[in-house]
Amino acid sequence: MSATRNFSIIAHIDHGKSTLADRFLELTGTVERRKMKEQFLDQMDLEREKGITIKMQPVRMRYTKDGQEYILNLIDTPGHADFSYEVSRSLAAVEGAILLVDATKGVQAQTLAHLHHAQEQNLVIVPAVNKIDSPLARTEEVAKEIASLLQVEESEILRISAKEGTRIQELLDAIIQRVPAPKGEADKPLRALIFDSVYDSFRGIIAYVRVMEGRVQGGEKISFCATKAQGQVKEVGYFLPQQAVGSFLSAGDIGYVATGLKDPKEVRIGDTITHEKDRVIALEGYQTPKPMVFASLYPQDVDDFDILKTALAQLQLNDPSFVFEQEAKEALGRGFRCGFLGVLHSEIIAERIQREFHIEMVVSRPSVEFHITDKMGKEHAVRTPADWLDANAIGEVAEPMAKLEVIAPVESFSFISQLLLQREGIQLGVINLAQDRLLLSYRIPLREIVGDLHDQLKSASKGLASMDYEVQEWERADVVKLEIHVAGKNEEALSIIVPRHKAYNEGKMLLEKLKDSLPKQQFEVALQAVTDGRVIARETIKAQRRDVTAPLYGGDVTRKRKLLEIQKKGKKELKAKGRVIIPTRVFLDLFRT
Repeated sequence: MSATRNFSIIAHIDHGKSTLADRFLELTGTVERRKMKEQFLDQMDLEREKGITIKMQPVRMRYTKDGQEYILNLIDTPGHADFSYEVSRSLAAVEGAILLVDATKGVQAQTLAHLHHAQEQNLVIVPAVNKIDSPLARTEEVAKEIASLLQVEESEILRISAKEGTRIQELLDAIIQRVPAPKGEADKPLRALIFDSVYDSFRGIIAYVRVMEGRVQGGEKISFCATKAQGQVKEVGYFLPQQAVGSFLSAGDIGYVATGLKDPKEVRIGDTITHEKDRVIALEGYQTPKPMVFASLYPQDVDDFDILKTALAQLQLNDPSFVFEQEAKEALGRGFRCGFLGVLHSEIIAERIQREFHIEMVVSRPSVEFHITDKMGKEHAVRTPADWLDANAIGEVAEPMAKLEVIAPVESFSFISQLLLQREGIQLGVINLAQDRLLLSYRIPLREIVGDLHDQLKSASKGLASMDYEVQEWERADVVKLEIHVAGKNEEALSIIVPRHKAYNEGKMLLEKLKDSLPKQQFEVALQAVTDGRVIARETIKAQRRDVTAPLYGGDVTRKRKLLEIQKKGKKELKAKGRVIIPTRVFLDLFRT
């Protein structure tokens, strides 16, 4: 029987995954106590600052039980909904998962979502209640809730404290007892699943793999089933959690393969690595998720365009759920239209670019994709206002709808219902969970979710609500393109897509912000919000006044009037033929609104 166990930790955000991983590293001696620090597996400073896991992180641990040494391959996963693709990729590489639930909060929305993914992969679930040391812990109530959810006995639910280290050894023992060993055979042709990858300037693209069958070692020639690329293995190794060179990887192992390849297009996550001479059936891989939120990224310094392009390509290497394509706007120059799984996902990508590649950027406000059927019956996918059809050519507009699930206290029900009603939500059902909590289901436009809905839910529930959503179908929408005209010229870079009934408020807000941001001109400047060719809101920037009579020291009053008339005529001519140049900082201010 194999002495290897492969498992992940899944949980809602802030339920203690990273702390539990820290205790595992200490207990197994994988990391020396003097080198230990909190959130050890969270390698990025961004993860530590925000207190969340953004990237999955594998680690290999050795653990002895009853005289038998076991190799435990753990993959720590993110908890936020925007990084669910990271979770699904890690679950495809393991046989079991610890379902961790906070004893003070109980089952949350993402707990259910991650559990559903694990059950789809037929993984063995090892449930545990964490934070039993907290004075607010409702350990037995939460254990009962988990037992009901999994339809198991309450005695199977482990009670632990990752912070204090309470019963962590029992949890490791449960992993060994309940999670099956890998089934792959080492003497079969090589098939290794790529579940993640990073770029190294010396060793090329490093593929994080789970070897399903066969074995691989340095110097061997390999090929990739999907891309047909070929290369020679520079080295193989394990995660301790830093990369450590090994002699080979065999069936059941989780480790890395330094491919030597430099083109990110040749090494895809979800592809199968095999030996160059072998002909094998590719592993199932992953279904690449479709981006749901779109935003534009432009370098503040136009000379940084090529650096930004390289940065995006390298980030896409280990996050294929993020996509980008080149676009250009007159006011901002060349940039990229990017697709993300959610708003937090877009914020993290933008912040990583600024930190890791030192590029200052202009980031547009997020939007969703719309489908327009023109009057000739042809369908158009629209991701930017610039692609919006003329109002006279539009037959019908469709937008993505989502099923939103919110878990919240009973006392917050009325506030949350009112909030979601204002956001065009339609209630599908209410389920009474244990401990005076409700599971609310709503049907709601995705555009209402990608804004600040999560923050507003937290405010409405005093921080106790959690949410998860799944995009379902497309539905007819009453939305319009809101154009902003400055001195009679349509500034395309400022256009946005909004619901028709919100067009006036959105337009008025943008005009007021623009009025405060734009520098004054020598002539009066009209700011207009326009939809369907009709002006719905207006603001005016008064002309900058210069006292042309100041040099006069006497004489007849007609001299003063003559100068004022000349000034008036000049301003009229400027207004007739002049245009306003909008500084880049103004776009920055508006995009951040």
